[in-house]
Amino acid sequence: MIITISGKAGSGKSTVAKEVAKKLNLKHYSIGDLMRQIAKERNMSLIELSRLAEKDSSIDTELDRKNIELREEDNFVIDGRLTAYFSPYAELKVFLDCKDKVRAERILNDKREEEKSRNINALIKTIRQREQSERKRYNNLYNIDCYDKKLYDLIIDTTNLSVNEVVEKIIKAVKS
Repeated sequence: MIITISGKAGSGKSTVAKEVAKKLNLKHYSIGDLMRQIAKERNMSLIELSRLAEKDSSIDTELDRKNIELREEDNFVIDGRLTAYFSPYAELKVFLDCKDKVRAERILNDKREEEKSRNINALIKTIRQREQSERKRYNNLYNIDCYDKKLYDLIIDTTNLSVNEVVEKIIKAVKS
């Protein structure tokens, strides 16, 4: 079984994916974690790396290679923007949506120091810029909009839901 979890920054992709994997006894992979690792190795912020990736396709090529390598496996949960695109045979493709202010608050409360900002409005602006950068890159590379909800089997607005509520919705969808 392959489950892809995509969505906006701060919507809960990684947290939910880890919990779904745990409950279903599956491996978990995170393309966002890989992106953060690349940014850290290059001593850059995520937005700086995203902007660089608009000009340097080797960054996306590295991320995409990991997605493609996973086609050899058949039991995992993966979170990332393009996971539905790179895993066309996934049994369930989930998109997590969430209001901007709540997403920013979640990121502010998260452990990811490289994404911290003291000002919620500045953070909202930063995550919107990152998403625009991703939209541009993915459209140029693959002619795809990863935020197009037609790509997904299940869309969940996580704005007012706990992690457990989101996980239960996904597990219910898997079982049905």
